Amino acid sequence: MEACRVIRVQSEIWLKLASSVPSGENLTARLAAPSVTERLLAAIDVDGRRHLLVSLKSSDEELRDVQSRGVSVITRQLTLRDHATTRYLDIECHDTAGHEAFDLIGGEIAEGLKVEHAKPAPLAAGVLAKWRRFWGQSPWKTLSRQQQLGLFAELWFLSVWLIPSAGTTKALSGWRGPFGARHDFEWSARSVEVKATTSVRGLIHHINGLVQLDPPEKGQLHFFSLRLREEGGASNTLPKLISSCRFQLNSDSESLNKFESALVQAGYSAAHEEEYAKFKLRVVEEGLFRVENDFPRLTTNSFQSGVPSGIERIEYEINLAGFEHLRIAAKPGDFVFE
Repeated sequence: MEACRVIRVQSEIWLKLASSVPSGENLTARLAAPSVTERLLAAIDVDGRRHLLVSLKSSDEELRDVQSRGVSVITRQLTLRDHATTRYLDIECHDTAGHEAFDLIGGEIAEGLKVEHAKPAPLAAGVLAKWRRFWGQSPWKTLSRQQQLGLFAELWFLSVWLIPSAGTTKALSGWRGPFGARHDFEWSARSVEVKATTSVRGLIHHINGLVQLDPPEKGQLHFFSLRLREEGGASNTLPKLISSCRFQLNSDSESLNKFESALVQAGYSAAHEEEYAKFKLRVVEEGLFRVENDFPRLTTNSFQSGVPSGIERIEYEINLAGFEHLRIAAKPGDFVFE
């Protein structure tokens, strides 16, 4: 996987712009990401509102979207100091609480403009469509370490095991964990529960409740185990894995849309990518198991007379050592989705 490089409009640029507030309908502007592209400008208006301006060529299409609460975009002719009169996409931030997200939006647009023959309108529309999902979540909370591990495991199974075998459409249609389903991946003939562990003692996983390893009404239940270790020199991070997923889904807009929606439901925000990127993980062991026969688990059927009265919740740990006879795949290439 390629290294995750977070690009954003730096706060120093906004501070410099704020020192020379314009008058009337004028804008004060300067390059937003000069080391990346000269086509993107950061600007402020007389009220101090922040804008991102993307210069358009004569062949570039226009874009207008004023429906969102936090951010809007229009196309207009502008004359800027030290810049020729031309058309610009004017992306305006209406919510001061969203300034951090706006800086990251600018970074993504700047990165996209590096591509030769980049089309600004579709690029901006795509970036804004993704970020609108997050806009209503401000202020964002970071995921706990355990939540990051859980999301990493689901995305690892999705990206490394499932998409190469089943394809993007079938893979994304089954990812149900972020939406509160009983199992993390569910189809009509198969369900998969995904768990991550950092235990140094082996494949020891925490199970939440008596129904988590109950079989589905139809089909088989499988258990995906991912053993991880936090290491400063490790190459895997949650943002890098998400970037890899987006690359795999780039040609399938419907699946990509489902993916972005699932990330929102999981509580993931790109606003915290730099923090998440510090949590580096090495994959120690992975495998897919059949949940049947002597697989270690507790279910409601484990209690002949039912769960004892007064017991509100049961959590427990399983150890998969000694259950190799239930392992059906030890690496992604061993797995064929049917």
